[in-house]
Amino acid sequence: MVRGIRGATTVENNDKREILDASAQMLEKIISENEINVDDIVSIIFTITPDLTKAFPAAAAREMGIVNVPLLDMSEPEIDGALKKCIRILMHVNTEKNNCDMKHVYLKGAKVLRPDLIK
Repeated sequence: MVRGIRGATTVENNDKREILDASAQMLEKIISENEINVDDIVSIIFTITPDLTKAFPAAAAREMGIVNVPLLDMSEPEIDGALKKCIRILMHVNTEKNNCDMKHVYLKGAKVLRPDLIK
C-alpha cells in the first residue's frame, strides 16, 4: 500500500546551505520516525515559499544518497499571511502501516502549521 507522509520546516535566511541542511534534517526525521527503508520511498514532492530562491530542496535528498527516487520541487503560491521561508514535503512510501500510524514531521517555525500533530 502507498501512504503519504507530510512535513515542513523553516529557515531563517534565503541561503543555499541553510535550505539544504533544513531539508535534509526534515527528511532524516521523517525516515527515522517512520522507520522507512529508502527502497520503499515511491516519490517525494517538495514545495518552497516564493521567498526561497537559492536552492532546490530535492538536492538535499540527492546529497543524502536518495538517488533512485523521483523527486519534484515546486514553488508555492504567494498567499497573504502564509508562513514565510517554509519548505514542505509530501513523501509517498510503500508500507503495510495504516494512515493513522504515519508520523508527520513539523520542525522549527513550521510547528504552527499543524500543532495537532506535534508531540
